[in-house]
Amino acid sequence: MGWSRALREAARSGLTIERAKLTPLIAVRGSAGVAIVIGLCLWRGDPVLAVSSAFGAFASGIVTFQRSMRPRPVLALAVAGALAVSTFLGYLAAAHTAAFVALLAGWTFLSGMAWAIGPVFGLAGTQTVAIMLVTVTLPTSVLGALQHAALIFFGGVVQATLIVVFPVRPWGTQRDALADALAAEADYARRLRQDPVAPFDPAPLMDARLASTVTARQARRRPAQLHGPRGMAERLRPVLASLADPVVGAPLEGPERDRARDLLAAAATVLDAVAHAVRHAKPVRLPPEAMATLEVPATGPMLTGAARRSAYRLISLLVDAVELTDEPVRSTRPLTEAERGHLLRPSVPRLVPVALRALHREARWSSHIFRHALRVAAVAAVGYLLGTALPFGHGYWAPLASVMVMRPDFAQTYARGVARFSGTLVGVTAGGALMALVHPGEYLSAALAVVCVWLMYLLMRTGFSVTSACVAAYVVFLLGIAGEGWEQTVEERVVLTLVGGLLALLSYALFPAWETPRLRDRLAEWLEANGRYARAVYGRHAHPAEGRPRQVREALLDARAARAAWEKTEARAEKEPVRHRGLSAGSAKAAGAALATMGRVTMILEAHLPDKDAEPSPGAAAFAAELGPSLERAAEAVRERGTLDWSALRTVWERWDAEAGSEGVAPRAADLLLDALDGLAEALSRGPDGGDGAAPGTIRAPR
Repeated sequence: MGWSRALREAARSGLTIERAKLTPLIAVRGSAGVAIVIGLCLWRGDPVLAVSSAFGAFASGIVTFQRSMRPRPVLALAVAGALAVSTFLGYLAAAHTAAFVALLAGWTFLSGMAWAIGPVFGLAGTQTVAIMLVTVTLPTSVLGALQHAALIFFGGVVQATLIVVFPVRPWGTQRDALADALAAEADYARRLRQDPVAPFDPAPLMDARLASTVTARQARRRPAQLHGPRGMAERLRPVLASLADPVVGAPLEGPERDRARDLLAAAATVLDAVAHAVRHAKPVRLPPEAMATLEVPATGPMLTGAARRSAYRLISLLVDAVELTDEPVRSTRPLTEAERGHLLRPSVPRLVPVALRALHREARWSSHIFRHALRVAAVAAVGYLLGTALPFGHGYWAPLASVMVMRPDFAQTYARGVARFSGTLVGVTAGGALMALVHPGEYLSAALAVVCVWLMYLLMRTGFSVTSACVAAYVVFLLGIAGEGWEQTVEERVVLTLVGGLLALLSYALFPAWETPRLRDRLAEWLEANGRYARAVYGRHAHPAEGRPRQVREALLDARAARAAWEKTEARAEKEPVRHRGLSAGSAKAAGAALATMGRVTMILEAHLPDKDAEPSPGAAAFAAELGPSLERAAEAVRERGTLDWSALRTVWERWDAEAGSEGVAPRAADLLLDALDGLAEALSRGPDGGDGAAPGTIRAPR
């Protein structure tokens, strides 16, 4: 993709307004927190303090709207504390330009590194930089700085208190995540009716697992519907795929295929009903037609072999899912061993070493997060000096615009830059026009600012350009409380926002952190993770009595994480104006499809794991033993642009297949797995251009 096309795509993405589910009650609660803080300060007769404290409540409210499974009051308090510290330190250094620029650069670097811990932490770090830039421009003393910092923290306390006192749909985020996973399973079952090898995106299941990770206190209060159906959904996916697959399940044509389609349709109906019940905390309502289909027929088309076992397993799991969902809403049961282990979220103090390890892992020159931190720190310092030197007031708006739009990847930075400028232009124009026509006083300006906050919270997920317009108008009205002239505010905001946006865009062009060169590493990591998953499953077939259920489960989770990392890198690389280095866009898509097929075949075989008292399989043991070295060599070949050779693995399978004959699901699944690996080798052997050479005007990425 060339630069011109990449910039057009980024601009179009930034200006896109999406349809999103609105949450007016939550928006009212967040804006009420801002209104309480502003009202208290105005009641005391100090407009400057009202402006300062409003930013604390405003920023704390923004973070609580981000996608996080942690309790919202904790997020509000954590962000408010960080805002208070950054504000106080900024006040101490504000009198000396050199000291403040050094503090700003260092603090911005740390906020950029916070993306290594997670997106919510990265956004919180960005908010602290923004507040440091804004509030230090308000005149005060050291004692006044403490007062400002305390008020900013008080704004977060107000937001946290409102969340606790006025809960809106408790456990709503967790319910939505689990319902989305069940609905995704239902959609998968419907697609399998038409396409027996339809792909499945595991992202909803990953989100549901993340939502089910709670604290010990939450686990005691969690509704029963939020800890049972997720496990059913996890076990249903391989059973659905196994039933539909024409090799190990029902034949592609004939009465058995018709029966399999009926079962898949009924499963989709039941899963949709369970998803609706979980989302709305209501009993499950099942249509009689679906229940009749799930009954084992006395006569008519019957399934045989592996397909019959899959059908029985499917019916049993669906019954369990319905029964678990219909349990009482409140659960007072003791914690299980699983919940005491991997499903318990660590406390805040225990997160500190985890965060430090994440920061240490990304503290290297090749890390795109480390390069982002350096980039945003340099832009913030240069933007502040440039804004101060320009003949405008409020020079902090230039670095503020840069910091708010910059993200670790190219596409988001450019898209947000365009959205920020267009939204700011609309917001300051609308706010300035209203100020010119109405000439509001302190209280009316405060009311208009609160309305803008409510609109921003309400429209948070519709697009960055929309929220930027609301924020721009909010700032116009907020500064109007302190007596700022709207004419100067509008002019400064537009010009300095443009300057800050250009600095952000220029920084990525001069000091990029491309994802394209990382494609082969991500692909090799996914291949290795899939290999561990396949070895765990075949190991259970080889030695049923020695298998550990957690071993297969942990390998599956690692494979999902590796797939998610690959898809994220591939999506970012697709939008970069960078010529590939040995892995074209076409080759990347074909290789990803091959590894997805490998994971699907392993998942199907997982649905047929033998009981512990089953006979060991020497063929499966030999296949698993050879699979490890073959995949290790293949992963190295992927990284070093070598040739993939599966001849040794295929020889072992041929010997196993000859001994097993037509019996057994495992040898047939191994054949499908080898076909997927051959597809990977073919995808990577297309040559450096892969039939779709780079567009003119692109630059070549470093290796």
